[in-house]
Amino acid sequence: MVLYDKYVGRLRDDFATLEDLQKNFKVSVEEGFNFAYDVVDVLAGDEKRLAMLWVGADGEERRFSFADLSRLSNQAANLFKAQGIQKGDMVMLVLKRGWQFWVALLGLHRLGAVAVPATNLLTANDYVYRCNAASVKMLVATGDGDVTRHIDEALPRLETVKLRAVTKHKDAGAGWLDFDALLAAQPKEFPRPTGAEGSKNSDMLLMFFSSGTTGYPKMVWHDYTYPLGHLLTGCFWHQVVEDGLHFTISDTGWGKSLWGKIYGQWLGGSAIFTYDFDRFNAADILSKVEKYKVTTFCAPPTMYRYMIKEDLKKYDLSALKHCTTAGEALNPEVYNSWRAQTGLKIFEGFGQTETTLCVMTAYPWMQPRLGSMGQPAPGWRLCIVDAEGGECAPGVTGEICVRTDEAGGGKPFGLFSGYFRDEEMTKKVWYDGLYHTGDTAYRDELGFFWYVGRVDDVIKSSGYRIGPFEVESAVMEHSAVLECAVTGVPDEDRGFVVKATIVLAQGYEGGDTLTKEIQEHVKRVTAPYKYPRIVEYVGELPKTISGKIRRVEIRENDMKKSKNGQ
Repeated sequence: MVLYDKYVGRLRDDFATLEDLQKNFKVSVEEGFNFAYDVVDVLAGDEKRLAMLWVGADGEERRFSFADLSRLSNQAANLFKAQGIQKGDMVMLVLKRGWQFWVALLGLHRLGAVAVPATNLLTANDYVYRCNAASVKMLVATGDGDVTRHIDEALPRLETVKLRAVTKHKDAGAGWLDFDALLAAQPKEFPRPTGAEGSKNSDMLLMFFSSGTTGYPKMVWHDYTYPLGHLLTGCFWHQVVEDGLHFTISDTGWGKSLWGKIYGQWLGGSAIFTYDFDRFNAADILSKVEKYKVTTFCAPPTMYRYMIKEDLKKYDLSALKHCTTAGEALNPEVYNSWRAQTGLKIFEGFGQTETTLCVMTAYPWMQPRLGSMGQPAPGWRLCIVDAEGGECAPGVTGEICVRTDEAGGGKPFGLFSGYFRDEEMTKKVWYDGLYHTGDTAYRDELGFFWYVGRVDDVIKSSGYRIGPFEVESAVMEHSAVLECAVTGVPDEDRGFVVKATIVLAQGYEGGDTLTKEIQEHVKRVTAPYKYPRIVEYVGELPKTISGKIRRVEIRENDMKKSKNGQ
C-alpha cells in the first residue's frame, strides 16, 4: 500500500511532465491529521509489511513490521502517560540510531506531546541550555557511550526535567528509569485522544535545535502537518519504491533523519534501513548497502567523498537504483567519480531545519546539472532577492526566500511555524510574506538554483562577490585535497582576499610547491580572480556538532591574528 496518493490526489506516475508536477502537485489533509494513527496504523493493516530493517553495531538484526511499530508505539504512549507526560509536554530523545527512537517518537505523536530530537554528542552545558530553554520535562537517552554521564553532570542545573529514562538500563546510575522494561510492561492499545486532548494540525509536533554556526542554537518548531511536507522528499526526490529499502545516513538527533528515516519513505510504501553504527567507515557502509540490497540511498557529500576513495567495483551495488545528497553543496569531482564507478547519478536537494525539501532535482523529469541544487520543489514558491527585497535577475546572486503570502497559497507544508519563545527572531527572518533563509544563490535562465553560500560567508574582494562553494569545488578537484573551507581574510588593498584552509589526503604534505600547484589549478578551472591567495594546511576543519564547517570560526581566528599583527 502506498499512501501518498491519498494526500496528493494523484498517483506519482500520473504526473506526465515537470510542468505538470509543479502546477498540479497539491497536498490536502483534514483537520486532526496524526501520522501515527493515519499512516502507521493504516499500513499496519498488513501484519507482515516491513517498516524497518534495523542492524546494530554488533551485527544484531531486527525486522519491524508496521504492525510491530503500531503496537510498540501504543505501549510507548502508555509509558509516557503513566509517567505524567501530557499533551504539549517537551520530551527530549537522545537515542542515536537505536530502534527505540521510532517507537518513542510515534508514541509522543499519539499522546500529543512534543518530541525534541537531540544528538548523543551533546555535553553537560549543551543539555543545560537546551532543556532549560525548551522546558523539557523528560529525557529518554541511549545507554550507549557517555550520554547518561553528561546528563547526570547537568542535572543540578536542569530546571524543568522531572524524569530520565534510558535504554540498556544496566549501565545507568541512580534515578534512571528502565525504558525497555517499562515499555514491555505497557498495554498494547492506546485509544486515539479526542476533543481537547486530540491533536490539531497547528499544534506543535516536533522541535529541533538548529546547529547554527554562530550563537546559541535556535528552537525550530513544526506542526502536525510537517510529515506531509516530506511527500516530495521520499516520493519524488528519494524516488522510494513500494517494498523497497531506503537508507539515509543520519543520526536521529538531526532533522535530516526525519527527511530520510520515516515520514516520506513510509508514505511512499518503502521500508527503511537503519544501521546503528558508532563511527562512519566507508567500506562498512558499502558492505551494508550490498548485503541488505538497499534500493535508494542518501548521504551528505562528505560521505560520498570518502566512499569514492574505496574500490567500488568490489561491492555488488546492483540493487541500488537511485542516489541523493543534501546538507552541503556537492562538488562536481565527487559526482563524476561516483557516476563513473557505479553508473548512478547523484540528485541534489536543498532545505533547512526550518523547511523540508524546497529545492530539488526531481527525477525523472529533471536531470542533475553539476553544481546545481535543482529547481524549486512543487508547492514551494521561491525567489532570490537583493538587499532591498527586490527580485534578482537571472545570474545575479541574492538570498533564497520562501513566499508565504496568503494570496499565493500561504505557508507550504513543511515550513516551520516559528522559533519557539523568540518572536523577535521569527520576525527578523519572516516578514512581508517572505521567509529569509540566510542562504544565497543565483538562478540561471532555465530556472536552476546555484548555491553560493550563507549570507555571511560571501567574500567581497576588489569589487567581486565570491561564493565559497565555487572556490571549494575547484580546490576539491585537486587529488591532494580531502576537505576544504574557503573564507575571506581582510586585505588593505582588496578589502578581502580568498583563503583556502585545507585538510590534505593521506600521503600528501603541504608546502610552497603544493600551494602553487593548487592555486594554478583553481585558476584553470574557474575565474582566475577567485583563486585562493592564502592557503593554510590543517589537520581538521572546525565544525558544528552536526558536521557543518564553521567558516565563522576560521574568520574569527584570522581576524585575531590580523589584530595581533601575526
